[in-house]
Amino acid sequence: MAQGLNRAGLSRLTPPPPPAGEALSSREKAAIIVRLLLAEGAPIRLSALPDHMQAALTEQMASMRLVDRNTLAAVVGEFLHKLESVGLAFPGGIESAIALLDGHISSSAASRLRRLAGNSGRIDPWERLIPLPADKLLPVLSDESIEVAAVVLSKLPVARAADLLTRLPGERARRVTHAVSRTGNIDPETVRRIGAALVSQLDAQPPRAFDNGPVERVGAILNVTTASLRDELLDGLSSDDAEFADKVRRAIFTFAHIPTRILARDVPKITRVVEQPVLITALGGALAGPLAPVANWLLENMSPRLAQGLREEIEARGRIR
Repeated sequence: MAQGLNRAGLSRLTPPPPPAGEALSSREKAAIIVRLLLAEGAPIRLSALPDHMQAALTEQMASMRLVDRNTLAAVVGEFLHKLESVGLAFPGGIESAIALLDGHISSSAASRLRRLAGNSGRIDPWERLIPLPADKLLPVLSDESIEVAAVVLSKLPVARAADLLTRLPGERARRVTHAVSRTGNIDPETVRRIGAALVSQLDAQPPRAFDNGPVERVGAILNVTTASLRDELLDGLSSDDAEFADKVRRAIFTFAHIPTRILARDVPKITRVVEQPVLITALGGALAGPLAPVANWLLENMSPRLAQGLREEIEARGRIR
């Protein structure tokens, strides 16, 4: 923004601001600054402002005619002076403030603030919905009406919309895609109300005590247990809940899973960031037991020179307990 004003040749008027613009209101000064920036071709995102501020600025610009050079210089000088005197900036909007305080306020307080702001109409509900992860948006596309799903899809960036479509069943994806063609005449207020209703549904869900789901938590625990205990627990889980046990098995990642979970071409990159003493201990211990096929698979997919050096180091190390 300041670069556009500098191109106008008025930045020399920064301190102190001339008094000629004191008779103007703040809204008139804002209109003058925006008009000058637009004339200079400076990038300016007025769409980031709340709708009522965009409307007030547009109405103000519509009511103004000519501004003399002295007044223009005074307004620009005052504006630049204020910019250069700024010592600290706060995030704009309640959502940005909550993001800044993430980890410092409770999830219940954050939910309450979002709910109050949404009910007052001070925030755009889509600012919360669009950044949500796919696992949060997918139920909306799957369970809501076709028309609502089409609006959500239309509001998302193209890449994210395409990713979500691939996760929907074929028939559902086809119907939602076709419904997008009927969203051309929806007015902005209807879109805002749809977003507000979806946000209300999210806020109505009770806060979760754990960041990860039960599958991830059990998988993380079993990752660090002994193989015998892990197998015993998984066998017991299979008897009680076969579906849950299958999901846990997919979440577990141990040394034995390396050939099936890692691409061969990625082995050099992975082993490069592992400290060599750790790598020697892991490979040496595996070669002496039932995990020898995994160790050999890793060695075969490294550079021959590195693999030979590691084998020599393992042999010199001797038996690894």
